Amino acid sequence: MLIATFNVNGITSRLPALLQWLEEKQPDVACLQELKAPQEKFPEAALKEIGYHAIWHGQKSWNGVAILTRGEAAQEIGRGLPGDPADEQSRYIEAAVNGVMVCCLYLPNGNPAPGPKFDYKLQWFERLILRAAELLESGAPVVLAGDFNVMPTELDVYKPERWVNDALFRPETREAFHRLVAQGWCDALRTMHPDERIYTFWDYFRDAYGRNAGLRIDHLLLSPALAGSLRAAGVDREVRGREKPSDHAPTWIKLDLGR
Repeated sequence: MLIATFNVNGITSRLPALLQWLEEKQPDVACLQELKAPQEKFPEAALKEIGYHAIWHGQKSWNGVAILTRGEAAQEIGRGLPGDPADEQSRYIEAAVNGVMVCCLYLPNGNPAPGPKFDYKLQWFERLILRAAELLESGAPVVLAGDFNVMPTELDVYKPERWVNDALFRPETREAFHRLVAQGWCDALRTMHPDERIYTFWDYFRDAYGRNAGLRIDHLLLSPALAGSLRAAGVDREVRGREKPSDHAPTWIKLDLGR
């Protein structure tokens, strides 16, 4: 089973690039973030033409998440991260796919920090930690996939000293991520590449991609029921170098489910 996460940074403007990658890679599941499109503007028909079902949670101009599946349609379990009924931002969706629970998330950026946006980021993180604990307690095979907007360690950022005050690298953010993983989650990409400087995001400015001045902020976390099935993980870095790309590259895992 091939599962990928990809922050598309606007599904309308990036649709040709997304369709090209889907046809090349043919992931069984693709979790998308930053759709930046209202619910009714999601390109369901174009995706269906190349064999993908979709469930999505859109939002005008900002945020938005989706789960695409090839072949079997996903069974939606819920949308919106529990814990704050007043939170209207489209950042979380859950679905069952071929016996695996897939949770697609777009964690808040949090800049500038400190400030209200950073407070919201940390509050959202705490809600995620609570939901993740519930998922682990269920014993189900679960993948938490998405743009977490956090570089967990210095190995995950090209020049750590330049990021010490950024919301993606502040101690509070990294501590929250480490508490999440410490529940029992497997950081798939880092497990398969323990010492490699591997990135999933490159800014549009200052030739960041050309200089490989990147960040690892897109993650796939596996519950214990899935961790033993992990066979490979990687980043389709070349997608970032194409015409009119997202500033993220697709990040993926291969699981052997023995079915």
